[in-house]
Amino acid sequence: MAFGGILEDSHLPHVPGTVILNEEAAHSENITRGLRHGRGKNAGVVLAPQPSEDPNDPLNWSTAKKLTITFILAFGVILYAGTVGPLLNAGLSTISKDFNVPLGDITVISGYQLLVAGCFGPPVCAFSRKYGKRPLFVLCSILGVVGTIIGSVATSLDSLLAARIVQGFAISAYESLVITAIGDLFFVHERGIYASAINFLLAGISNFSSVITGTIVENLGWKYLFHILNAFVALQLILLFFFCPETTFNRDKQYDTDENANVDLEKLAEAEHRDDVELEKTASSGARATPLPSRKTFRQELAIFTGTYTDETLFQLVIGSFAVWTNLAAAWCIIAVGISTVLFVAVAFVLAQIFTLPPYNLSASGVGYLSLGPFVGSIIGSLALGIMLDPLIKWFSKRNVGTYEPEYRLVVMFGGLLMGGGLIAWGYMAEHGINLYACATVHGIILVGVVSICTAATAYALDAYRDMSNEIFIAIMLLKNVVLYGFSEFVNNWTASAGPFVVYSVFGGIGLAICLASIPVYVYRSYWARHNLLEKFGVKTHAEV
Repeated sequence: MAFGGILEDSHLPHVPGTVILNEEAAHSENITRGLRHGRGKNAGVVLAPQPSEDPNDPLNWSTAKKLTITFILAFGVILYAGTVGPLLNAGLSTISKDFNVPLGDITVISGYQLLVAGCFGPPVCAFSRKYGKRPLFVLCSILGVVGTIIGSVATSLDSLLAARIVQGFAISAYESLVITAIGDLFFVHERGIYASAINFLLAGISNFSSVITGTIVENLGWKYLFHILNAFVALQLILLFFFCPETTFNRDKQYDTDENANVDLEKLAEAEHRDDVELEKTASSGARATPLPSRKTFRQELAIFTGTYTDETLFQLVIGSFAVWTNLAAAWCIIAVGISTVLFVAVAFVLAQIFTLPPYNLSASGVGYLSLGPFVGSIIGSLALGIMLDPLIKWFSKRNVGTYEPEYRLVVMFGGLLMGGGLIAWGYMAEHGINLYACATVHGIILVGVVSICTAATAYALDAYRDMSNEIFIAIMLLKNVVLYGFSEFVNNWTASAGPFVVYSVFGGIGLAICLASIPVYVYRSYWARHNLLEKFGVKTHAEV
């Protein structure tokens, strides 16, 4: 048995996702010394995937350029996945009084937005596979601006619904494609901190935005939520257009050492050596046998469409978003991230319902301030995971004879137990009128568990099944938003009739089951590599031109 509970594979010489990370511990210097390595303290780390010689390969971009792209996409996550969704939560009671409709009617409006975002996901996935991610990011940002403008001039329930639906289209790319863009830009040993940061934004910022939106609703009115948001979404669109080039890139499959079942490191090292020799000849003679592509200019990188990245039809690619469910490990990732997020958001659905009534009697801003608890919890959880996740896999890999296994990402799943236990405790406290500060604290503990589950599952999916990561994250968004729409139809009424303790005990039990279900995932990756149903059915999730 390999270190960390990984079983030795007796069927395949190399399981996709397994890579040599530490050549000194692996005693592989004779084979891997010709491969690309990290720099500085990571000088002994073999890069996975291996960057090509093309200067337009995102893996070859400067750190400053990679971070600029990441920050702008993260800004989009903050606005669309973190702010637009819960934009009206703290002001639900106020809006229902303004339009003289039941509170549930306003909640359902947000439910429709989530439904649109989820259903728009498969086409987003297909187009991003075919034409790259940049067109989808630009389109969704434009729709975000349009939807926010409609909301700022809304005078009826129907116009508010229209605004939320258009905003729903904008959410799709920023909830699903950003994590895969991290996979485009960074190597295996670097991805953990960025995956943790994006999961913090997806789970944590929505809580902080509620703190701000509650104050805005109380002091300025709910329309100012849209008025103020307009400036930020317009700024993000401008930054995106000018400073976020396409990150999708088709490199020779031999470089994708983290995806291939048949990895010939010696052959790859020889190819790397030939490239180095050619570079030396170029430096001395000025001529190169196989000239490299020229680096794209700033103006060329502004292009919205940069070609096609697969020869599959759009229909085949749409099917891929559903076909990934045949991979049981991918299905677990989808359920783990999607449902854990749903269970957490279900708490937000009932905050105004519970805490504006006795014994709490909070105002809209008071309900918003309750979200400080989960916001702090998300910071604590994300910082802890961001600090330890990448060093942890290096530590495990070193003790596994220098070999990295994606299952090492799942070690932090133990933190997910806090979600299950926290949901049960929160339901009990809310039903019995226990101190609201204690309720906010437990709400924060729940989010520590959610961040642990989401970070572990998304990082595992990216490392173990990067070739189908687009489809996995789209399926996550589809599941999450469709289920949340369903929850918006019944959670408030169920909580009113059965009480918070019964409702959130059921949710907590589901959360605990998700954590326990991660155990079989440890032994599934080799089985999938040998019995890939997508290949047998002729459905591809990643096919280069």
